[in-house]
Amino acid sequence: MSSHPTRRTSAPPRRSWARRAVTAAVAAGAITGLVVTSPAATASPAAPASASAFNDTRAMDRPTTSAFAAPDISLANVKSHLNQLQTIASNNGGNRAHGRPGYRASIDYIKAKLDAAGYTTAIQQFTANGATGYNLTADWPGGDPQNVLMAGAHLDSVNAGPGINDNGSGSAAILETALAVSREGLKPQQHLRFAWWGAEELGILGSRHYVSKLPSTERSKIDAYLNFDMVGSPNPGYFVYDDDRRVEAVFKNWFAAKGISTEIETEGDGRSDHASFKNVGITVGGLFTGAGRTKTAAQAQKWGGTAGQAFDRCYHRACDTISNLNDTALDRNSDAIAHAIWTLGAPS
Repeated sequence: MSSHPTRRTSAPPRRSWARRAVTAAVAAGAITGLVVTSPAATASPAAPASASAFNDTRAMDRPTTSAFAAPDISLANVKSHLNQLQTIASNNGGNRAHGRPGYRASIDYIKAKLDAAGYTTAIQQFTANGATGYNLTADWPGGDPQNVLMAGAHLDSVNAGPGINDNGSGSAAILETALAVSREGLKPQQHLRFAWWGAEELGILGSRHYVSKLPSTERSKIDAYLNFDMVGSPNPGYFVYDDDRRVEAVFKNWFAAKGISTEIETEGDGRSDHASFKNVGITVGGLFTGAGRTKTAAQAQKWGGTAGQAFDRCYHRACDTISNLNDTALDRNSDAIAHAIWTLGAPS
């Protein structure tokens, strides 16, 4: 998560869940700066608008459920990805920061996994602070190309350390969710796109570049962007973004069903990649387990852990290593991410 405050801009009015028709087709290669690096798959026919989870405005005030339960996301698999990111950092000067070889090696690792799983991947280059940065997107074939559900996480660390919780945790969780989509052969009605952002630690520069280069017709196809930045903090809280009532309910209801209380995320509001999308009027949501803020006694009573200590004492430090994680929080949040993809993706 970036420590830089994000400048707020006046966002266009929030779009309604009912989708307006647009005519331009999704084509990753048509988006400025994107280089498609695996063959594009043919999209399935668009589903009727009334079938989409996003179009059912009557469901706004009732719990969101899916007839197709998401699979359990393997904690072992998520941690295997994190071990790889730790190894990459260790072999490249101790970090995975923007403009450093450890960041590009991280991109290459994730891209290879997605290519093998059947995704159409694209790398977008940009320049920040005099160095080349990279965003990676991965599109799952099928789904309505006019209705896109995105999930993203920043992949870069700070220069000081390997960034395993911030934000290897979110990056690994959405990677394993994307791989689960492939293993399950999910056929969603929404078109699914996953993304890994560069230069977030410099002020959400990678995601801002991506959004700024999207033509307005492509922006209008993104129904929601879900952001996952730090989901395995060692002294965790369970925080949910409150930017959209329906998306918020998907996460809150999942945790509530497991007897886990949640709070509204405020510590990082505007400091992570969701702000790039929110500032242009795209619906956003997400999860967070806390950064440098101190856990209160009431929160420790509710969630366990240690009151009076930061949610992550290694935030932006060299000690943000593979040992700087809470497995329970990482497991729960990974499963909640998959639940949101399966639910909001509205499997047909």
